[in-house]
Amino acid sequence: MYRIYSDGGARGNPGPSAFAIVVVKDEEIVYEYSEFLGINTNNYAEYRGLIAAIVKAIQLGLESVEFVMDSELVINQMNGKYKVKSPNLKELNADAVALSSQIGNVKFTHVRRSDKFITRADALLNKEMDLNS
Repeated sequence: MYRIYSDGGARGNPGPSAFAIVVVKDEEIVYEYSEFLGINTNNYAEYRGLIAAIVKAIQLGLESVEFVMDSELVINQMNGKYKVKSPNLKELNADAVALSSQIGNVKFTHVRRSDKFITRADALLNKEMDLNS
């Protein structure tokens, strides 16, 4: 099974923001990507990272994938444990749900920030912010 780790962040809330994804198969990084998003909130950046991860899974033709994040809010919203109250996040959540329905078997997992692949994603997004802000 593939795991795709994603992370998003903003310096200030809102502030300069970015996301990164790290695609892992058999504990090896097979792809990574980061993108600067401009001035946005942290939760916006987290969702944009998840959407990028889902799109990459679709591009790779994956039928089973685990999406891993350190954002408890986004993971619990994707798993239906939390309602999406913020108007700014409702559309992003709807996009993530619709896209993930194109993959046969999906799992959304929360991990601590200290996870080595989340740490890698965090480093990538911070580098993106350093280059663009």
